[in-house]
Amino acid sequence: MSSVVRPGPWDVHRLPPAEGKNVLVTGGNAGIGYFVAEQLAAAGAAVVLGSRDAARAAAAMAAIRSRVPGARVRHLPLDLADLASLRTCVDALELDRLDAVVHNAGVLLDEPRRRETKDGHELTFGVNHLGHFALTGWLAPLLSAAPAARVVTTGSFVAKSAPLDFDDLHSTRDYRPKRTYARAKLAQMLFGFELDRRLRAAGDTTLSVVNHPGGALDSLTPARPPVHHRTTGERLRGLPAGVVVQGKDAGAWPAVRAVLDPSATGGQLWGPRVLGLRGAPAPEQVRGHLADRTAAARLWAVSCELTGVDPAFRRP
Repeated sequence: MSSVVRPGPWDVHRLPPAEGKNVLVTGGNAGIGYFVAEQLAAAGAAVVLGSRDAARAAAAMAAIRSRVPGARVRHLPLDLADLASLRTCVDALELDRLDAVVHNAGVLLDEPRRRETKDGHELTFGVNHLGHFALTGWLAPLLSAAPAARVVTTGSFVAKSAPLDFDDLHSTRDYRPKRTYARAKLAQMLFGFELDRRLRAAGDTTLSVVNHPGGALDSLTPARPPVHHRTTGERLRGLPAGVVVQGKDAGAWPAVRAVLDPSATGGQLWGPRVLGLRGAPAPEQVRGHLADRTAAARLWAVSCELTGVDPAFRRP
């Protein structure tokens, strides 16, 4: 898994056509998820925004349609913090196949108070990892029904900073918001790699691809009213940081390429080309904590127990 396959040229502003593709983007109403949805819609895909907030989803759809005339975009009520609701959410898609899901939604808490999901799981780990894990299980039949579907999991470069603590996955003993977020993102990425191994073993044509956005700041992100506003002062203050990081529109590029690039393969990791922080998307080596297959297999087993779902793919 540590080898890097060099794909062909890719132009982030001239994407391959995506007409006929159905794509679900979790958290597609704001931030990087919004730009993933906008870029895929511009390529011709029918995009479903998975979001808890109907008003924010409506604002995102209006913003996309203002920039992409004729965009096919709709809202799916989706609450990753409520595992029991996910099967009903998938039924509400009313699709015979799903060509890709982008696991983008996430929680990053600044407050020191620990919070939990409706199922009693620590909120960051529960939403970022367990919710997407269970959602993948319910989506499996729709993904397997597509000729070459993709599960695209969005992690973070901070995932490399902290190994999982299997004795305290819910951070009950020592809760630190930033470390909990890093571990939740590591869990997501380990899941993406383990999922691909299991897909290959099952002979399924679905690919599991992992990506991260690098450094993506609001101050470097172009305005998309009413979803995102940026003042002239904010833009000017953010310019120096543009030397090393980028906006959330560019942070969406690795996920979009993972969905659309015909040369992408399962088990790849995509990130910004320049030091993993900014620039066009490129494949990265999978190493360190991300390459720990033992931890990934153990996490899979624990996740099945915690969610009651096993994302097993079987061709229809």
